[in-house]
Amino acid sequence: MARYTGPDCKRCRREKTKLYLKGAKCDTPKCPIEIRPYPPGEHGRARTKESEYLLQMREKQKMARIYGVLEKQFRNYFEEASGQQGKTGDNLLRLLESRLDNVVYRAGFAASRDMGRQLVKHGHFTVNGHKVDIPSFRVSENDIIEVRASSVESTPFVVARAQVGERTVPAWLEVNPDRMMILVHGLPARQVIDTAVQEQLVVELYSK
Repeated sequence: MARYTGPDCKRCRREKTKLYLKGAKCDTPKCPIEIRPYPPGEHGRARTKESEYLLQMREKQKMARIYGVLEKQFRNYFEEASGQQGKTGDNLLRLLESRLDNVVYRAGFAASRDMGRQLVKHGHFTVNGHKVDIPSFRVSENDIIEVRASSVESTPFVVARAQVGERTVPAWLEVNPDRMMILVHGLPARQVIDTAVQEQLVVELYSK
């Protein structure tokens, strides 16, 4: 399976904004974008002509990188979103937010989506009592996600319990840190998703 194996911080610098791919490091002075707030590479400081197409492409890349999906998978999400009722951009964000790795991150059980993806792949979670190790698994309303009993005392989850309350959990999720359980009340509307992207630019790019 194709996957990105390069430095995450280069991705933030390419988009000229923090994508919060490295968890707590992103909020410290050691964050590379604080030190070098320009794109990587020999010509990173050069002024580029920002065409309409470039703005749309950069926004698409930013959204895909935030949620950790590659081009083919992102295109599939877009096609599914465009076939649903409502605004395609809103539907696209809702599909990305419903990924299990994102839900684990939003609930505070992982410091980043990348860490959430790793925890899911290692089989630490069940959904409605069934073990799930697929990060792109789509959660639904009233799903119950739990850390497996054999994993509760693992270091990542001990740390997560100690840090309860440090990050705001969105209203569409309910977290029980004592039982290491997440209840999905429903998928979020666009206005409650705090991902800083302009999804309409992505719709315009794929609609050409």
